[in-house]
Amino acid sequence: MARIDVIMPQMGESIAEGTVSRWLKAVGDTVKRDEPIFEISTDKVDAEIPSPSSGVLLEILVGEGKTVEVGTVVARLETDAAAAAAAPAPTAAAPAPATVSVPAPAAPVAASAAPAAPSAPAGSVEERLRTKSSPLVRKMAAEHGVEIASLSGTGIAGRVTRRDLEAHLAAAPTAAPTRPAPGASMHAPAGVGGIEQGSATPWPGDRVEPMSKMRKATSDHMFTAKRVAAHVTSFFEVDLTRIARIRAKERANFEKQSGQKLTYLPFICRAVVQQLKRHPMLNSAVNGTDIIFRQQYNLGIAVAIEPTGLLVPVVKRADELSLTGLTRTINDLAARARTKKLQPQELQDATFTITNPGVFGSLAGTPIVPVGTSAILGLGAIEKRPKVITGADGEDTIAIRTCAYFSLSFDHRIIDGADADRFMADLKASLESVSETLE
Repeated sequence: MARIDVIMPQMGESIAEGTVSRWLKAVGDTVKRDEPIFEISTDKVDAEIPSPSSGVLLEILVGEGKTVEVGTVVARLETDAAAAAAAPAPTAAAPAPATVSVPAPAAPVAASAAPAAPSAPAGSVEERLRTKSSPLVRKMAAEHGVEIASLSGTGIAGRVTRRDLEAHLAAAPTAAPTRPAPGASMHAPAGVGGIEQGSATPWPGDRVEPMSKMRKATSDHMFTAKRVAAHVTSFFEVDLTRIARIRAKERANFEKQSGQKLTYLPFICRAVVQQLKRHPMLNSAVNGTDIIFRQQYNLGIAVAIEPTGLLVPVVKRADELSLTGLTRTINDLAARARTKKLQPQELQDATFTITNPGVFGSLAGTPIVPVGTSAILGLGAIEKRPKVITGADGEDTIAIRTCAYFSLSFDHRIIDGADADRFMADLKASLESVSETLE
């Protein structure tokens, strides 16, 4: 017989810890290799972690609700020597296949005096880990004007974790930020991460239930996004008749050759990327008083997950994909988002986002700009409308056209209305004059 360690895996390059949210097996249960054995939560995703080998769950070392560093042994399996030899050695750097959903933030903990992190030479691995922290922790620290380097962390090599930062904020909830985050209000009341999102009192007969993890995470992210950016929305009506004709003409052949359903979205994504190259401010992000002009074109595509909420998988390097490639990638990401088979990295690094409330019949909306980007495009319902068309002879006629309202929400800190409207005008012109071929 042999014993196999089950470790806390690393679910992303910047993730240094995870929380055991639920054990799917009990001590003494028989498990098969790759069978889900426990669930974890990180600041990016929830995941079911598969067993590294077949055997019997001998002991559980980390209980539900406990947060530990990546690489920590959380359980041990007892298996025969042959199975142990066949099983790959566990490693903290290799992410396990994951069932993905957006988690709720860890519950705030009472303030406690954390031991001072041991000093490390400047530029050492330990120092870089301690000051780098995770993107979520850095974002929270920036919002509250907290210098991460001034805190003592409990993570790897003294790395400041989300729980460390929440404890620090809870210890001084009324203290003024040492360095206000750009765009953040100095008068925001305390609550989630120091921000109150508003509350209501239940009345007699009301039904009260806690938010799901995905809903709570969405709530927190949207509230943060509204605080850190200056939102403005512009609306344009776009005539998609030419694209409708292309779909009607080429749809059957395209779907036969590619095996993919041809929708309006790949045409729109292709045109968006073309215009982002012409209007780089729309593909940028704010870093304090600096503007980061992204050199990649990564399109986040919002996907409704029934009945739990919303995920935004990302089409990486969309500018390098053909119309067929965009169609295949979008369809694949959407399908795996709905079946919880996305990997964490597929939800990261969007530079521009597209959301499509029109599939539910909405004519227009004012979407919220995701944190870390500067603009989001909303697509309204595509429908036939009577329009006045001026012919070559100058005479006006009424024609039936396939149209939709597009809305662009943008961060007014760096994007002026004129810039946003130029982008939208060029996008409209591009879609209305698209060549009546698939490429």
